[in-house]
Amino acid sequence: MSEKKEPSVWQGFKAFLMRGNVVDLAVAVVIGAAFTNIVNSVVKGVINPLVGAIGTKNLDSYSSCLKGPCKLAADGSVSSGVMILWGSVLGATLSFVITAAVVYFLMVLPMAKYLARQEARRKAREGTKEIVEVTELEVLKEIRDELVAQRGPGRTES
Repeated sequence: MSEKKEPSVWQGFKAFLMRGNVVDLAVAVVIGAAFTNIVNSVVKGVINPLVGAIGTKNLDSYSSCLKGPCKLAADGSVSSGVMILWGSVLGATLSFVITAAVVYFLMVLPMAKYLARQEARRKAREGTKEIVEVTELEVLKEIRDELVAQRGPGRTES
């Protein structure tokens, strides 16, 4: 009776790391971390000055007092009242929208177009192969019909 040897912990770990999903996820995390710096620079260098032309460069300073009187402590926390910090939400939303737009237009859309072209080429090759196969089948049928015609109308196969 032979015993099945279980894979070692190292072999299991190696198999886990070599799965396509894990490698893809690791690449995505690294690219995402690098991409965060780009988005933060765009927000800091472009978006905030545009907003600053209207009001202030720091979106965090936009707020509304829901229940007053609202007073801020020296450290920026609310000491009395209920304050809604909608500027922070607006800044985070702008960062998200910019990130999503750049990822979509610079990564997702070009990759989708590339994959669609590849799929169209593959289907075109398969379509050509089908036409050739159908043509060969038709030729074989014609040969069969010619052979049957040469044998004569009275003779049949046994």
